[in-house]
Amino acid sequence: MRPFDPRILRVVPATRRPVAALAGIGIVQGVATIATAFALASLVVAVVRGSDLTGPALWTGGLFAARAVLGALSETVAARAGATVATGLREQLLAAWSRRPTDQRDVTDEAGESPFVRGRSRALTLATQGTSAVEPYVAKYLPALVSAAVVPALAIACLVIVDWPSAAIVVGTVWLLPLFAALIGATTQEDTERRWGALTDLSGHFLDVMRGLPTLVAYGRAERQVDTIGEVSQRHRRATMRTLRLAFMSAAALELLATISVAIVAVAVGLRLTHGSMDLLVGLTAILLAPEAYWPIRRVGTEFHSAADGAAALDDILAELDSPHCPTAMRDEEGEDPHCRRAMRSEGGGAKDVVTVTGVDYTHPGAKGATLTGVELVAGPGLTVVTGPSGCGKTTLLELVAGIRRPDSGRVSAPPVHLVTQRPFLGAGTLRDNLTIGGPQESHDLWEALREVGLDGTVAGLPDGLDTRIGDDGFGLSAGQRARLVLARALLSPATVVLLDEVTAHVDADSAATIGEVVGRLARTRTVIAVTHQSDLVARADAHLALRQPEVAR
Repeated sequence: MRPFDPRILRVVPATRRPVAALAGIGIVQGVATIATAFALASLVVAVVRGSDLTGPALWTGGLFAARAVLGALSETVAARAGATVATGLREQLLAAWSRRPTDQRDVTDEAGESPFVRGRSRALTLATQGTSAVEPYVAKYLPALVSAAVVPALAIACLVIVDWPSAAIVVGTVWLLPLFAALIGATTQEDTERRWGALTDLSGHFLDVMRGLPTLVAYGRAERQVDTIGEVSQRHRRATMRTLRLAFMSAAALELLATISVAIVAVAVGLRLTHGSMDLLVGLTAILLAPEAYWPIRRVGTEFHSAADGAAALDDILAELDSPHCPTAMRDEEGEDPHCRRAMRSEGGGAKDVVTVTGVDYTHPGAKGATLTGVELVAGPGLTVVTGPSGCGKTTLLELVAGIRRPDSGRVSAPPVHLVTQRPFLGAGTLRDNLTIGGPQESHDLWEALREVGLDGTVAGLPDGLDTRIGDDGFGLSAGQRARLVLARALLSPATVVLLDEVTAHVDADSAATIGEVVGRLARTRTVIAVTHQSDLVARADAHLALRQPEVAR
């Protein structure tokens, strides 16, 4: 974690002005703080000596008022800067996330987990708690950092002029604070990263459970997730308490160092005042200036702990925004994105629209028996349907073709694919956003795709048309409308192979008939492999693969 990451200014240009304003206000506050020490010392000496108090009192009152105004201005600018950074990062993070390929969404890898769900849960964690945690980093920590860079240097410079022995004591001890702060910060970083990882795990697992709750309930496994969520929550609680314990201990250590250092200056000044070798004004000024050399550094240490989550989140967010075209969250253990691997393999040669599955065996991790055994399939342009009883591996076969799973043995060859799962991704946003999630599209292409699936009349009748907003998971649309919207997105996809997993499930008879016609038209120009129980789609098929129920080893 860097003290200040300049990438913020590049990623969110709107933050340049408030950050520059914070730096300027911090410098002026430092000058006002040093001036206050001189004015207050003069006021106390005037009181002790019975001199005229008008000038010192006016200077002291004016400086205190100026510092109050500067403090309020700093808080306002800092809050605005924090909100600007958080909003800008959230918008860019969600925009980058929404531009990711849709081909592998809602599928699982060999470990039985979804790479996209992991990436999505991480993105959601960053876009909510992460960006919110950045606000105190910008609003509190950065102003403290500016003060720590300006005020101690000004205080020491003034002490050199006023009383060089006191300046020597300060110079000899002040370096201990940043040293201890750096050592403590290194430990804090490790604990914060562990805590942030625990929070990401908790958010991701909870999201995964909530999205799969209907399936878990159907199979009677929902209660088993209670203990798992409890265990992940306890891990996050322990990490949080460890971080808080370290924060309190480090704050006490820095406070002790600063107190001892200021006490040394005060004792030295007191001894010289007692022996009459120092003027009262000089002594008071030195005693008032000495704490200002330590206090900003202590404040940085304190604010760092409150903003440590923001610093860790900022690292992850900026790394996410700087990631290459193939998202890291969707890469396999070889460091490759299945979608990109498919595209590169297609460019290197092979049949343009043909999917070949040769002697494929696949067993789910922890399963007692093989899910697929010796599967053979050659699918070219047209409609190929895959049928079979529940649990026979139909969805697994599509995932093997999509490159999300890899066979235990055998070979799968396919050009770039567009996969439509049983629960396809529909994000909160406009209909246009959900249709163009794979890349920019012309409006007339969007309307043509909607016409193909029979949604153009429905969308045209909406007050905002394509800009009508829907909720997460397509909230606001019927099951049939969601299915047809996803098919429209498949029509807009440049992929030559379209994989459909039970696209007619959970829709009424009229919508199922419309979807069947759309699939038939889609199969005229592309290779379509559809998992289905619908006899209508089977009747339209050019090829048919029937899978059998796997045998379970005893």
